[in-house]
Amino acid sequence: MVAVAPLQPALRPMTHADIAAVAAIEVSAYEFPWSRGIFRSCLDNGHKCWVLERQGELLGYGILSIGADEAHILNLCVAPACQGQGHGAHLLRRLLDLARWHRAKRIFLEVRPSNELARAMYERAGFNEIGRRPGYYPAHRGREDAIVMAMELLPPDKP
Repeated sequence: MVAVAPLQPALRPMTHADIAAVAAIEVSAYEFPWSRGIFRSCLDNGHKCWVLERQGELLGYGILSIGADEAHILNLCVAPACQGQGHGAHLLRRLLDLARWHRAKRIFLEVRPSNELARAMYERAGFNEIGRRPGYYPAHRGREDAIVMAMELLPPDKP
């Protein structure tokens, strides 16, 4: 008997044909999900939209906005059944590489204080908390603040 290693997930640019699957992941992962229209607008507006897939199944996605010398992670999500396997970090590395390639000097994101796993992943990657946005996210009991995180981007060959 020969052991076969599972196929590694592959990153590729998101297309309009991915929107239904991306929206399904979004709905399964978040209590207040983005709509299909928001994903369509991200693609139409030229944001860097990437998906992570394995054997035709989408595992997650990331969306990056770039302007001037800054980048902003707008959304990074992994399907709940696939979380805890390093897929989020894989997507994050891709978004960081894209930001560097576009010569961004710093990158920002917002994260819910209640999303401890995401916060820990961002901190491991080198993000630091730089502020808060009061009442940024909808919540079942009013609003939840956002933690604003940022990281200075150095060229890939300079630690």
